[in-house]
Amino acid sequence: MEPFIPAPEEPLGWSWFTAEPPTALTDDDLAKAVQACFAGRNGDIVIEHLRTTFLDRRVAPTASDAELRHVEGQRAAIASLLRLARPRG
Repeated sequence: MEPFIPAPEEPLGWSWFTAEPPTALTDDDLAKAVQACFAGRNGDIVIEHLRTTFLDRRVAPTASDAELRHVEGQRAAIASLLRLARPRG
């Protein structure tokens, strides 16, 4: 079996792992986009579903650390979306 030799244009080691350049999208732009997604009756339906499915979910006392971390990650993501969905004033 021949050893793997990357093509010359392929980066070696961790050099490929660089942060993406920042976009021109501002926090305000993102908030406006999220507010538009969740506006109206359909948005209310989705928000209620997200709240009941993720934020109001209870985990058993016997849950593993992995399950607790997973649930907390879900809650953090949904909470972030809901914060953005609130109109700023």
